[in-house]
Amino acid sequence: MTPGRRLFFRALGPSLLAALAVSGAVSAASSEQSQTQAQLRSLKERIEKVSRDVSRDAVERDRLSRNLRTAELAVAATRSDLETLQAQEKAHGEQRATLGAERARISASLAAERESLGAQLRLAYRIGPHEPLQLLLNQRDPAAAQRLYTWYGYFGRARAVQIAGIQQQMQRIDTLDAALAVEEHALAQLRSDRAQRLAQLEAGRAQRASALDNLQAEARSRAASLARLRAQQASLERLLRELARAAPSRPRADDNSAFGRLRGRLDWPVAGRIVANYGDTRASGVDWDGIVVATEHAAPVHAIAAGRVIYADWLPGLGLLTIVDHGGGYLSLYGYNDQLRKSVGESVSAGDVIAAAGDTGGRPAPQLYFEIRRAGKPIDPQPWFRQRRP
Repeated sequence: MTPGRRLFFRALGPSLLAALAVSGAVSAASSEQSQTQAQLRSLKERIEKVSRDVSRDAVERDRLSRNLRTAELAVAATRSDLETLQAQEKAHGEQRATLGAERARISASLAAERESLGAQLRLAYRIGPHEPLQLLLNQRDPAAAQRLYTWYGYFGRARAVQIAGIQQQMQRIDTLDAALAVEEHALAQLRSDRAQRLAQLEAGRAQRASALDNLQAEARSRAASLARLRAQQASLERLLRELARAAPSRPRADDNSAFGRLRGRLDWPVAGRIVANYGDTRASGVDWDGIVVATEHAAPVHAIAAGRVIYADWLPGLGLLTIVDHGGGYLSLYGYNDQLRKSVGESVSAGDVIAAAGDTGGRPAPQLYFEIRRAGKPIDPQPWFRQRRP
């Protein structure tokens, strides 16, 4: 190797090593990211399995709860379908209105163009079939005649362009008519689907009413009502224990965590009126572990802080329930919902809409059940909010 080449490779050596180091770091970061994603997928799968198992076991132990769950999930699914159909119907209606407005505009323009062209043709007809020659012969000044003849040529070409434009407008109207026919058909189909879903909704409501009647008949027995409440609480406690086992890396409660420092600064998850406070008695030996807020049906339910959804399913006593893990050992629970907007594993930010309020779980009216858990234990949520009332 020549001295020049040796000098070249010596100079290249540090740069090459640095490049290899950077490449190795990028590769390691990519590998770490892939490993993290795989761990998140595995965690989500474990949590979903726990959710399914606990929900199934809790429901299977109680025939009346099973009937109520079936009815309420059917109603929720039908309402979700109706929302989708209504959004589609609105979009098609707006598209039809846009097409109709464009057709009206083109039709008005076409009418004006036809009127203008008709006036020109009537004038040409009065001049006669030999209008260019007649124009030339009627002029004594040859230069003026030449100018008139040139202008006449311009007018003729302009008329040809105008006729071509009219033909294009007519073709556009035909295209718009075809598009409007498609939109009309789509709207008719959507209206038919909506009517079918409304019938299904009424059937689901009737099924739910029957399930509630059976529950209320059983609730007349004080012992049976108390046993049901305790069983429902036990189902929730078991669910939370199993979720904790599914994510063993969850840290202990930390009041200095991002969520722990939010005490007294949170916004309420829903607007409404408190009808049950933390610690109030539900039945002999059973107290409320959270707050119940009476609200409007389908009112948006907001996440109180950033976190990750670890449960989104139906549970006896709480209906459609969402649980958000905020880290630092803190959880928030949102029950009685009509619709769940987030799935297990999804990240949420403070204020995100995670559900629509409802009356699932056998509630007599639209309400939201809300809990905060610290290290798995329920705590009074009220001191965590910046305002005393929602």
